[in-house]
Amino acid sequence: MNAPLPTPPKQRKPDWIRVKAPTSEGYAETRRLMRSKNLATVCEEAACPNIGECWTKKHATVMILGDTCTRACAFCNVKTGMPRAVDPMEPQNTADAVAAMGLEHIVITSVDRDDLPDGGASQFVKVIEAIRKTTPTTTIEILTPDFRNKHEAAVEAIVAARPDVYNHNLETVPRLYPTIRPGARYYASLRLLEQVKKLDPSIFTKSGVMVGLGEQRLEVHQVMDDMRSAGIDFLTMGQYLQPTPRHARVEEYVTPDAFKAYAAIARAKGFLLVAATPLTRSSYHAGDDFKKMQDARNKQLARTGGVLA
Repeated sequence: MNAPLPTPPKQRKPDWIRVKAPTSEGYAETRRLMRSKNLATVCEEAACPNIGECWTKKHATVMILGDTCTRACAFCNVKTGMPRAVDPMEPQNTADAVAAMGLEHIVITSVDRDDLPDGGASQFVKVIEAIRKTTPTTTIEILTPDFRNKHEAAVEAIVAARPDVYNHNLETVPRLYPTIRPGARYYASLRLLEQVKKLDPSIFTKSGVMVGLGEQRLEVHQVMDDMRSAGIDFLTMGQYLQPTPRHARVEEYVTPDAFKAYAAIARAKGFLLVAATPLTRSSYHAGDDFKKMQDARNKQLARTGGVLA
């Protein structure tokens, strides 16, 4: 009676989720540049499966405020602990890396910094300002944490710096938050994204969810409805992959056809843009997707006589 429960067998990754190990010279060059500027990337820290493809093209998502997070989400491979002091050179180093790679579009994200009075919002502002000064034509996408208990002032400051895209991921359905994202609150994240739109409707808003964690189809549809109620323009959806045995296990490998069905429903609900495939991640093809969003908005404005929907 007291025998331990058997460990569920590990699911084998299906063929559609497999990627090749990065070996190109472009990958190596991007890695050397990040190290020379003392910059962390979410590509590495979160063990992104697309790192080989993106870094070969010299596309990288810079992770500011260090490489150590103050939270321990069950899905995330970024290390947890007490972060180091904020690097005052980080904004200019980031801008220099953008210039060196010749990027038209850059994604800036961060760890959670609950230890900082503003959650790290001022560092986002400084990075945006440094990039604007160094490469004025580069479009800037930010992927921020939820700035727990301080999001109103944090969002106001960042929106005033005018990034082109403001991304904040809901990650999963509300029922799974206590186990998958215990340090966050679903409706607080929704309010953050809604606040961005209220402050500046011209800034594109974006959010993403993972599937394969045990969510139900109708729960995902409800998340889509909640996103649209908050005015979110762009939905990304990808397969959750377990980074280590210590993390939440994969409950299901969602098929490519199921992703296509989710994408069709999301488009019908009115998102400007939807990216839903097994390997989709928040920053995957972000530059190309930004141009698609611009085109979609221009068509929308033409239909509505210049009024944002």
